[in-house]
Amino acid sequence: MAFSYWLSRLRSSSKSFFYSNLRTSHFHNLKTPKPHTTTPIFHSHTSKNQLLALLPAAIAVSLSAGSLVLQSQSNPSFCDASNLDSARGVSIGGKGSTEFVVKGSHKELPQELIDKLKAICQDNMTMDYDERYIHGKPQNSFHKAVNIPDVIVFPRSEDEVSKIVKSCDTHKQVPIVPYGGATSIEGHTLSPNGGVCIDMSMMNSIKALHIEDMDVVVEPGIGWMELNEYLEPYGLFFPLDPGPGATIGGMCATRCSGSLAVRYGTMRDNVISLKVVLANGDIVKTASRARKSAAGYDLTRLVIGSEGTLGVITEVTLRLQKIPQHSVVAMCNFPSIKDAADVAIATMMSGIQVSRVELMDEVQVKAINIANGKDLPEIPTLMFEFIGTEAYAREQTQIVQKIAAEHNGSDFVFAEDPEAKKDLWKIRKEALWACFAMEPNFEAMISDVCVPLSHLAELISRSKQELDASPLVCTVIAHAGDGNFHTVILFDPNIEEHRQEAERLNKFMVLTALSMEGTCTGEHGVGTGKVKYLEKELGVEALRTMKRIKAALDPNSIMNPGKLIPPHICF
Repeated sequence: MAFSYWLSRLRSSSKSFFYSNLRTSHFHNLKTPKPHTTTPIFHSHTSKNQLLALLPAAIAVSLSAGSLVLQSQSNPSFCDASNLDSARGVSIGGKGSTEFVVKGSHKELPQELIDKLKAICQDNMTMDYDERYIHGKPQNSFHKAVNIPDVIVFPRSEDEVSKIVKSCDTHKQVPIVPYGGATSIEGHTLSPNGGVCIDMSMMNSIKALHIEDMDVVVEPGIGWMELNEYLEPYGLFFPLDPGPGATIGGMCATRCSGSLAVRYGTMRDNVISLKVVLANGDIVKTASRARKSAAGYDLTRLVIGSEGTLGVITEVTLRLQKIPQHSVVAMCNFPSIKDAADVAIATMMSGIQVSRVELMDEVQVKAINIANGKDLPEIPTLMFEFIGTEAYAREQTQIVQKIAAEHNGSDFVFAEDPEAKKDLWKIRKEALWACFAMEPNFEAMISDVCVPLSHLAELISRSKQELDASPLVCTVIAHAGDGNFHTVILFDPNIEEHRQEAERLNKFMVLTALSMEGTCTGEHGVGTGKVKYLEKELGVEALRTMKRIKAALDPNSIMNPGKLIPPHICF
C-alpha cells in the first residue's frame, strides 16, 4: 500500500484543513533518515546465560468461570528488559523522564514471520517506508520514537487478528502495536521497538443495531462520527465526542470521553461488552449484552483504558441514547478565568443537568478568531448546551443566565437554530487546530489534568498565572462541568529552552492537580507521555498490581510494550 493510499483514508473532518495547510511543511522536516537503524538492547559482552537469568519467574494463568488466578515463583522480580538496560541509554521512559524521543531496541523480524503475515493478510500488508513512518509518528503529538514499525497489517476479521497475534507470540519478542484513528496525543501508537503495527481501519462495519435495546455492536475501526451518521435516522446517537477522526476501538483503549461526559459519562460507562484477542491469540468475550451484570470479574472495564497492553479489541457493544427532543446552546463572557470557572461549578451545584459546559480562555478565543476569521470578544468564555423538551431547555438557559450575571458574566447569547448550534460547537471542536494558526510550525504539548469539581477554579487560576508569565503561547480549554481542563502549550521541540519550558508548565499543572486529589490524565490516557507521573498518583503497589495483570495476560510482553506501566516498576 502506498503512502498516497494511507492519506486517502484520512477522514475529511475539521482536522484536514489545519493539518494540511498549517503543518505539512513542519511534518516532513521531522522525518527520520531512510536507512532503518538498529539499536541493540544488549551489549556484546552479555552472555546468553545472563540474559536467561533476567527472565521473569514462570507465571501460570487460570481463566475459569470469570476468575483470574495468578501464580508465580518466589522470585519477586519482574521488570521490562528495557529497564534493565536503562543505564545504557535504552529505555522506554519512566519516573523523572523528560525525553521527548522514546528510546527502544530493535530486532529484525524473522522472514518466517513475514511470510506468515503475508499468508494471513494477502495484499493487506505493507513494508513501505513512508507508510511505516506515518504509522510510527502520531499525527497530533510531538512524541517520537527511535524506531518505526517493521510491517503494517490491515486485518479484515477477528480471525485474522487472532492469527496475526498468535504468530507474533510464537516468535516471543515481536512487539505488537494496535492502531486506530491516529488521534491520540500521548505516544500510544509509537513503535520504539519496531515490530508489527495492526491497523484496524478495515474492520469498520456495524454488525448489529438493536433499536429497542438501544445498543449497537460494531467493529473497532469505525469512527464515532460515522457511527452517529448511521444512527441519526433511527433517532439514536452514541454520546461520546472526542476529537474528530477517533475510532471506537481507540476510544475504548484510552478510556476517552469528551464534552458530553458531564451528562453521559466516559467510555467505561457506555460500553456494554467487548471481544478481545489476547496476546496468545485467544478470543475473549468480556460480558453478555445485558445492560447490567454481576457475573464474574469486570473484564470489560479491565480492558477499557488498557491502551493495547492486554489485547486487541475486535468487537464493541455500545450503549446508545435517544437524540434529545430540543437543545439550546449558550455563550457568555467573563472578565476573568476564575469567574468563568466559578459559574461552571455553580451551575453543576444548582442541579441543572447540562449536557455540555466548556470553558475557553482569552488566548484560545484569539486563536479561534485568527483561524476562522471570527470577531469574538477575546476574553474568557463559557459555552453551555441544555437539552430536553423545548420548555425545559429554555428554563435551564434562563437559570444559568441568572447565575452568570451573579458572577460578572456579560453578553449572554443563545442559539436554537440547528445550523447556528452546529457552527458554535464546530468552533469548539476545532480548537486544537485553531491554535496552530498562531504558531504554524510549532508542536503542541497538551495537558489533561482533572480534579474534583470544587478545586477546578483554584487549579485553573494557579495554572493561568504560570501560563501567562511564560514566553510560550498557551491556551486553556476546559470540560468545566467535570473538572477536566487542557492547556495547549505551543513550542518548538528543536529548541531546548522551549522543550524545558513546556515540560515545566506541564509538570506544574500535573503536580498541582495531584496535590488536589486529581489525576494527570482525565481522558487522553497515559501512553508514554504521562507514564512518569503514575507512581506519584497511584502508588507503587497499584502499579505492581497492574504489572502482575500484564504479566499474566501477556507473559512475553509483546502487546504495546513500554506504554501505560512505568518501566522501573518490578515485582
